Amino acid sequence: MPAVVVVGAQWGDEGKGKATDQLGSRVDYVVKFNGGNNAGHTVVVGDEKYALHLLPSGILSPGCTPVIGNGVVVDLEVLFQEIDGLESRGVDTSKLLVSASAHIIPPYNRTLDKVTERFLGKRQIGTTGRGIGPTYADKMNRVGIRVQDLFDASILRQKVEGALAQKNQLLVKVFNRRAVDVDAITEELLSYAERVRPMVADSSLVLNTALDEGRTVVFEAGQATMLDVDHGTYPFVTSSSAIAAGACTGSGIGPTRIDRVVGVLKAYTTRVGEGPFPTELHDDMGEFLRSTGGEYGTTTGRPRRTGWYDAVVARYATRVNGLTDLVMTKLDVLTGLEKIPVCVAYDVDGVRHDEMPADQSSFHHARPIYEELDGWAEDITGARTFEDLPAAAQRYVLTLEEMSGTRISSIGVGPDRDETIVRQDLLD
Repeated sequence: MPAVVVVGAQWGDEGKGKATDQLGSRVDYVVKFNGGNNAGHTVVVGDEKYALHLLPSGILSPGCTPVIGNGVVVDLEVLFQEIDGLESRGVDTSKLLVSASAHIIPPYNRTLDKVTERFLGKRQIGTTGRGIGPTYADKMNRVGIRVQDLFDASILRQKVEGALAQKNQLLVKVFNRRAVDVDAITEELLSYAERVRPMVADSSLVLNTALDEGRTVVFEAGQATMLDVDHGTYPFVTSSSAIAAGACTGSGIGPTRIDRVVGVLKAYTTRVGEGPFPTELHDDMGEFLRSTGGEYGTTTGRPRRTGWYDAVVARYATRVNGLTDLVMTKLDVLTGLEKIPVCVAYDVDGVRHDEMPADQSSFHHARPIYEELDGWAEDITGARTFEDLPAAAQRYVLTLEEMSGTRISSIGVGPDRDETIVRQDLLD
């Protein structure tokens, strides 16, 4: 049985939760390996809609063990709120595992995230202000606090004191804020210890043992390829590795264990926050995609920026992730359009680029080169085989598949679990 990595192939919000959820009944473990509660995904089960933020989507699949890997940064207050919300709706969360090596988002990092973003003014990144970036920075600066630190009060206090020695200087002298009290932070973090203790595990050992036993494990990325800290539109990116390689470092499994890498993308393109977006639409058509597609952030509620499908981005995502399959979502949103533009290349100062420009400045100045494809008027939400789609919708999918360099194995034709066309089983 395979180990499958599921990643976003655009700027996020592509429907990774639905893609992972489709595999759920046949999957033993679903692992979130990066990010925090700065991103979310919506899963629709029958008449029920679930907005997940920190928890892996496998939490909704009976028999599946959801795992928060070591590469995730965890806001424990948010984690418990999310667990309580699901349990109040009858969802069993008792199988959740949290890596002992995952880093905790302390309250002072939420404060720093917000004041730093305001301080940047026009150079703002578009952060959600949830302390994600500062916590990853602490991790790299070796002043972070991990889940395992909660179980030794003395060590926890030392680590909080060490982190605040510098941060309080910044808060007081640069941002004109009140200093944070070491004892208050330590006490707050310790208050979470007993509740989280039963969930804590050596997730690397658990997952490698599961793979040795032939279990199926899905590794689920937060954010997406174009927000990856190394390979995204830097500096307008997240603070972690959101590409397939991040599944290894963020969960403690080796690259030779991965069997398949699935990229999820929409039949058009969206992004949130600041940064370049070549196919962005600022007209009525952009608003049509936003309103018809329900393009508002699961976590923040922010309206998403919308644009046409970008085959250059798709080819780039295929390359840096080593994609074996694509899952296309929201094809139904395009229903009713007479013509559908698709970006096939960029014009940068009069020079055509068929691949992603190597430098950020060129990408910032990229202008899309479009080809128009025929649209369709028929309702496709009832389609369950590829042949059920109108001929124009079939051509749209096949053309994008050829442009993107990876087979499109699954097509979303509506928000519900069963509103999907499967062309290739992702676990076969």
